[in-house]
Amino acid sequence: MCGRYASTRSAADLSALFEAVDETTELAPRYNLAPTDPVPVVWQRSPDSGPPRLALARWGLLPHWAKDPRVGARMINARAETVATSPAYASAFAGRRALVPADGWYEWQKLPGGGKQAYFIIPADGSVLAMAGVWSRWSAQRLLTVAVVTTAATGELAAIHDRMPLLLPPQRWQQWLSGHPALDPPEPDFLSGLELRPVGPAVGNVRNDGPELMTRVDVQRIVDGPQPSLFPI
Repeated sequence: MCGRYASTRSAADLSALFEAVDETTELAPRYNLAPTDPVPVVWQRSPDSGPPRLALARWGLLPHWAKDPRVGARMINARAETVATSPAYASAFAGRRALVPADGWYEWQKLPGGGKQAYFIIPADGSVLAMAGVWSRWSAQRLLTVAVVTTAATGELAAIHDRMPLLLPPQRWQQWLSGHPALDPPEPDFLSGLELRPVGPAVGNVRNDGPELMTRVDVQRIVDGPQPSLFPI
């Protein structure tokens, strides 16, 4: 799954990168985004509605039938295997696609002796990730909401968690926004550019939010045993 991530680029940087019209009023760096937080998204009302737009959306999709916004806290991720058929996500997948920019995402690996080790998974070259998303406009408040599409983790990512965001390389950005049905996972060459960075436990508290959360730690100081290998694979 994807339940926590960082997005620190400015609105100017993101709108330029994605060739999107900036609709944000404020976009502060966030190092520990959590469900129901406002997050930057690149979206289009329809494939023929002009250039994509950069806006803030509530993380956690709210279907039109939702009576309470708290429903969205349970709908932060849409599984690639069922997004096209799920009553909650099918209509959004068919016509309401989004890109969710991220510096990287956090995941927790269960340890054999108990406890968990947090990792920050980030492009080694410092580039921006684009996570596949689907959006909905909740009619009760005209609130823009989004869910991140996830897929099965592969390679060394699978040793940390069995799910990962569906990451889209730049050549697939416009295809996704235009409604292209492909839900193919990233190519191994793309994944080989990711760094699996062990980080400290402070990221587990949603009230913590600062660049120190992304700092590499020596896992030998946290658990006994050999340090997990890192990318490239």
